[in-house]
Amino acid sequence: MDMTLNDGPSNELIRAALALIDEADETQPTLNELGERLGVSPFHLQRTFKKALGISPREYAEATRLDRFKMAVRAGGTVAGALYEAGYGSSSRLYESAARRLGMTPASYGKGGKGARIAYAIVPCELGLLLVAATTTGVCRIAFGDDDAALSQLLSEEFSRAEIERDSEDIEDFATAIADLVDNADTRLTRLPLDVQASAFQAQVWQHLRTIPSGETRSYGEIAKALGQPNASRAVARACATNSVAVAVPCHRVIGSDGSLRGYRWGLARKKRLLAREGALKTR
Repeated sequence: MDMTLNDGPSNELIRAALALIDEADETQPTLNELGERLGVSPFHLQRTFKKALGISPREYAEATRLDRFKMAVRAGGTVAGALYEAGYGSSSRLYESAARRLGMTPASYGKGGKGARIAYAIVPCELGLLLVAATTTGVCRIAFGDDDAALSQLLSEEFSRAEIERDSEDIEDFATAIADLVDNADTRLTRLPLDVQASAFQAQVWQHLRTIPSGETRSYGEIAKALGQPNASRAVARACATNSVAVAVPCHRVIGSDGSLRGYRWGLARKKRLLAREGALKTR
């Protein structure tokens, strides 16, 4: 990410901060860590950085991560590998932060997505068509389907008041990467940063689903007990049914107490294929 700065004490500080961010691998330094290494207060660094560049150190780090991903893809590497190299596949602070935010409503995220900017793409995968939509915060929709127009219409209806853009360069790359991870049953799917709305209970269920290892399943009752609400198996089922980010929140790993495959928003055939790929159909 190109940042041109003139000479001056403040800009020397910013150059030093940019260098520390650019040199980081999977885990980006926090504002406090940057301030400590540069010998200034985090508040001063944040204010100086944003005044000069118009963005915060964290926003710069996230943009740099995306640039690394795009460059790796265009250099001929696999998209899954590019995700990992760019830090998207690591257990970095980006994902820890996303997990804490799961189910929280962003300030800009009103009814119908009012004020939100959403980019999306629809790409083929082995399970049909895959829609991936994202805000600047994270992925807000992952859906399977068989009809391009129907998938687009569904997104428009769900976010009727959002500013929606299709097939921007960034989202096409990202959607292709997600499709590649889906086709390879890659466990890094559950580490994607998310921007989703949920009730407190839905958020608890969805976060728990992200902890179920690939190759394993849980029953609705087992999840209810794990959440300290043993009589809430039906509520768990409803939370699974309203999951809007397929595979990133792996509701396909939840089955009946008798081992049967219950409903799946994107079709039982897809649920069965996902579990078969993960080697989970014989675990119960």
